[in-house]
Amino acid sequence: MALVLCSVVLTTCSQLIVKWRVSLAGPLPLDLVKKALFVIGFLRDPWILLGIFAAFCAGLSWMAAMTKLELSFAYPFISLSFVLVFVFSALLFHEAVTAPKVVGLLLIIAGIIVTGRG
Repeated sequence: MALVLCSVVLTTCSQLIVKWRVSLAGPLPLDLVKKALFVIGFLRDPWILLGIFAAFCAGLSWMAAMTKLELSFAYPFISLSFVLVFVFSALLFHEAVTAPKVVGLLLIIAGIIVTGRG
């Protein structure tokens, strides 16, 4: 389970890093060439590279977890990343916390509990 949780944490960190850096860059240009240069420019950002590396390590951790656990047991726990991203995006990026989002997250958590016991 530690490997699954490591995958969840690394995935969450990756998403938060990418959101942080992309939001600083401004909107995506409309022109195709400018779009390409805009996206390629992210590959020079060490933070974006760290986010990509975190996602890669999350994948490695997931592969290692799959050697020990059944997929049908482990996969629902990946949904914890939704919960963590929601909480940290509200705290770090001041994204809206709405009743439907909270209800959805509670349903995700309930689903994890139910499938984790099965």
